[in-house]
Amino acid sequence: MSWLVFAFSGPVLWAISTHFDKYLVERYFKTSNVAVLLIFTALTGLIFLPVICFFDPGVIALGPSAISLMTLSGIIYMGALFLYLRALQHEEASIVVPFSQAAPLFGYVLGYFILGEVLTPRQMFGGGLIVAGALLVGLRFGKAAHFRRETAALMIACALLMSLSSLIFKAFAIKDDFWPTTFWMFAGQALFGAALLFVRAYRDGLVHMMRKNLAALVAINGANELINLGGSLGARYALILAPLSLVQAVSGTTTIFVFLFGVLISLLLPSLGREDLSARNLAQKGVSAALVALGVYLVNTGTGP
Repeated sequence: MSWLVFAFSGPVLWAISTHFDKYLVERYFKTSNVAVLLIFTALTGLIFLPVICFFDPGVIALGPSAISLMTLSGIIYMGALFLYLRALQHEEASIVVPFSQAAPLFGYVLGYFILGEVLTPRQMFGGGLIVAGALLVGLRFGKAAHFRRETAALMIACALLMSLSSLIFKAFAIKDDFWPTTFWMFAGQALFGAALLFVRAYRDGLVHMMRKNLAALVAINGANELINLGGSLGARYALILAPLSLVQAVSGTTTIFVFLFGVLISLLLPSLGREDLSARNLAQKGVSAALVALGVYLVNTGTGP
């Protein structure tokens, strides 16, 4: 199966998860700290640890240095999610997500200098088209145009941390297999969540939210975490099959899927969100989709000069 199938499972499922995230932030965490939401993410990873260990007992037989770095990857990943959720508190999802296009650039530099990955000119051009097309989706023109430095800073830092986490994951997943690396990355996420529980404000916030909205949080966030987990596993598996920067370029198409699902929500469930469906905006998105499609073709056929 082509690596593109696994790579695209990430942005499709993440786009769905992004709308869940936005709903959760708007409905339950608009004025509270989003770190509380990350505790639920950590719990999801914790639940899957015994499952992975049951099917692959060898996950605990790795060396201490490998375990430490894999665990660090999970901690860095959670730090990136924290910055992303902070940005989502202040901006719409379709504005926040395009800033993650910095990730393929970081990924290319890290992959080149640390993993020795070299792309063909065709792959580089195709990856650039994917990034440009995905970035075009989030641009705002005319009266609605604006640029928030705080959002940009949060998301660029998020993109750097995501690239570092993916770099560590790829380095060890190739050497030590996919599931052991995933196991210790989940362990890092669980440690991050445990550390949050030592902060009284976060612990009190969690207790308050569970007392007030336990059923809704468990149902909505549980479904959201499973969707996000599916996307993460697909994208991480693609890292084993393709260069880091190309996988992250494809992951950048999350922006397009965020818009597409936003259109569906606007048409079917307008009370949950609205997208701009003007002719100019739809034409802009059409050009963006064409750029991404061409980029994907070049990346997939880019083994030649």
